[in-house]
Amino acid sequence: MSNRMTETDTHLTRPLRADAQRNRQKLVTAARDTFAADGTSAPLEEIAGRAGVGIGTLYRHFPTRQALYEAVYLDEVEAMAEAADGLIDVEPGEALRRWLRQYLGFAATKRALTEALLEAAPDSDVLASCRTLLMGAGNGLVERAQAAGAVRSDTDFADIGRIVSGIAVSPAAGQEQKERMLGIVLDGLRPVA
Repeated sequence: MSNRMTETDTHLTRPLRADAQRNRQKLVTAARDTFAADGTSAPLEEIAGRAGVGIGTLYRHFPTRQALYEAVYLDEVEAMAEAADGLIDVEPGEALRRWLRQYLGFAATKRALTEALLEAAPDSDVLASCRTLLMGAGNGLVERAQAAGAVRSDTDFADIGRIVSGIAVSPAAGQEQKERMLGIVLDGLRPVA
C-alpha cells in the first residue's frame, strides 16, 4: 500500500484558504438569512447573490442543497452551544433564563430547516450530532441551575426544550405572547417549596 496521498486525500485534509473560509461563512450567513426570509426552497442563485459570490463558489462549498442545509443548521447549533458556554460566569438560574430566551428564537427559525433536512436525508448524522450538542448545552445549564437551587429537580432539558420549542412554533402566537408564555414556563421551573 502506498503512502502517497491522492489529490482527493489532500483536498479532504487541506484547510481552506482564508478567502475560501470567508466565502464559505458568507454563504452560510446568506443562506440562513434567505431561509429565514424566503423559506428553505429559496433559489440557490439568490443565496450566492446575497453572499456576493458566484453560483460556482456556492457549489464548490456545498455541492448539494442538503449540504447547505446541514452547514446552516450546524452553524446555528454551534452558536447556541457557544452561547451556553459564554454564560458560565452568570448566576445559574439567570444563565438558563437568558439561554432559553435565545433558544426560543432559535427554535422558531429552525423548524423549516429541520423539516427540510429530514425530508432530504432522514438518516443524516448531522441532525443526531446537533441534537446531542444542544442537549449537552441545555442539560449543562439546567443541571447547574438545579445545583444552585434555582430550578426544580424533577426536570431536564428534554422536557424544557420541548415546551419552549412548542411555544416557538405556535402559529397563532405573536412574539409578545411567546415571550409571556416563556415567562410562565420559567416561573414553573422554580423549585416547589
